[in-house]
Amino acid sequence: MEKMQRCNDTLQEWGFIVKQGNTLGSRRHYLSGTDKERLNDLQLMLDDENIKAIFCARGGYGLSRIIDDINFEHFIQKPKWIIGYSDITLLHAHVSSNFNIATLHAPMAAAFNEMEGNEIYIQSVLNSITGSLQSYDVSLHHLNRSGVCKGELVGGNLSLLTHIIGSRSDINTKNKILFFEDLGEYKYNVDRMLMQLKRAGKLDELAGLIVGKFTEIKDTTIPFGQDVEAMIFDKIKEYNYPVCFDFPVGHVNENYALKVGCNYRLSITGDGVILTAMH
Repeated sequence: MEKMQRCNDTLQEWGFIVKQGNTLGSRRHYLSGTDKERLNDLQLMLDDENIKAIFCARGGYGLSRIIDDINFEHFIQKPKWIIGYSDITLLHAHVSSNFNIATLHAPMAAAFNEMEGNEIYIQSVLNSITGSLQSYDVSLHHLNRSGVCKGELVGGNLSLLTHIIGSRSDINTKNKILFFEDLGEYKYNVDRMLMQLKRAGKLDELAGLIVGKFTEIKDTTIPFGQDVEAMIFDKIKEYNYPVCFDFPVGHVNENYALKVGCNYRLSITGDGVILTAMH
C-alpha cells in the first residue's frame, strides 16, 4: 500500500480522481485475493462508466485464472485505458485479439517511487492517456538490423506471450511489430520460450521486432553458453525484417509506455532507432 501513495499523489497532481480497487493491499496466499474477489474488482472497474482508465497496481500472476470469466460487454461498448505490464500482458493480448481495442503497456504503481532520473518514462504514461503521439529515440546496438517498417504493435512479457499460445487470448503477429521482455528467467527457459514462439510461427512474418530488457537472468550450474541477445539473434537471423535490441521497455525503471494495438513506425539506421506512434 505504501508504494501506491506516490502513484496516487502523482495521478492527482496530473488532475485525475483516483478510486482504489477493493483488493488493493490485501492478500490471499500468493495473490491479492481469491479469484472471485479479484474478478469482481476488475469487473466493477470495467463496468463503471465513471472510471476512464484502469491503472494496475502491479503484475505478478493471476490473470489467466480469471480471464475467461471476465464480461467485456460493457467495456466493448465504452472502452477505457487498461494500463500495466508483466502479467497484464495477458489482458493486453486478450483485448487486442478479441476486440481490436488498444491498451497501454506501461509502468505501474511502484515505478512512481523511482521517478527521480526516470521522469520521461513516467511522463510517457501521461502523454499516452491524454492523446499525445509520442516518438522515442533509442541508442544503437551492435546486433540491430537496419530497416524501416510500419505496423500494429503487439507483445509484452515473453513468458506470457508463450503462455497464451493456443488459447483464446493468443495474438496474431503477421505484419505486426512485435516486442517482448522478461525478468528472472533461466537462460535455458528463455531459449525454450523463444523456440516456442518460433515453432508457433510467431516470428515468421513480422513487420519488425523490438527486443526489450531481459533482467536478472540466471544460468544453470553447467552454463547455457549464450546470452539472451545471442539466443534471439540466432532465432531470427534467417528473416529480413528490422530488429531493435535493448529497447527501454521491461522490468526496469527505463520503461516507456507503448500502445498495444496501435500503429507505429519503426526506423532503425546506423544513427539510431526511432519508434513513432502514428494516427
